[in-house]
Amino acid sequence: MSARPGASSSTFSDRIAQLLQRVEYRRADSPDDREAIFGLRYDAYLREGEIGPLPSKRFADHVDDEPNTFNFGVYIDSMLAGAIRLSVTMPGSAWLPAFDVFEDVLSPEIQAGKTFVDPSKFVADYASSKRHPELPYVILRVAWVAMAYFKADLLLGAIRVEHVAFYKRLWRCHFLCPPRPYPGLCTPVCLAAVDYPAVQNEVHRRHPFFQSNFLEQKLLFDRSPSV
Repeated sequence: MSARPGASSSTFSDRIAQLLQRVEYRRADSPDDREAIFGLRYDAYLREGEIGPLPSKRFADHVDDEPNTFNFGVYIDSMLAGAIRLSVTMPGSAWLPAFDVFEDVLSPEIQAGKTFVDPSKFVADYASSKRHPELPYVILRVAWVAMAYFKADLLLGAIRVEHVAFYKRLWRCHFLCPPRPYPGLCTPVCLAAVDYPAVQNEVHRRHPFFQSNFLEQKLLFDRSPSV
């Protein structure tokens, strides 16, 4: 995540906007799309030293099959460049991946009726990230679109400590809990959150590429059967 907005933020936003014209966000509903994402995940996590070698060369878990989970591939010029998984609290599906480690912190918020979006398995193709330094922002945009569609209160982040500064700059995230061991990963993660209603306008003013309309939101997240 080396790209960062600076004094020339308008130029930065323009670069993102130009790249978005070549981007397709594809919800991974087909077996082929899912397997491509699981392979990309494996390569990324192995490269970062977060997992060891696996004979299957794929990285997936039970969360990928939960009814409140959405997997997205991010394609640039029709090539898979990144992926992200989003879990959303819904009626009858309030469980989130972060509960495995931070249930004591999150349960009171759930009981209070708050809606969460919990991004996980955020990965980028190595070659694509070198060609497109703005790629992390393009991938993370899917999580922001989800916040708008589901009218969520908090965007969660079970993230490594060294990444907190990035999210503070980007979305004004705040700490909820210091680092704890996370199942399946080698590095402990802390729990951070973004108060979406409080920072939405500021984020859109600084980074207009995060904005979306209802049509885009519906196309990405509506699972109603086609008539």
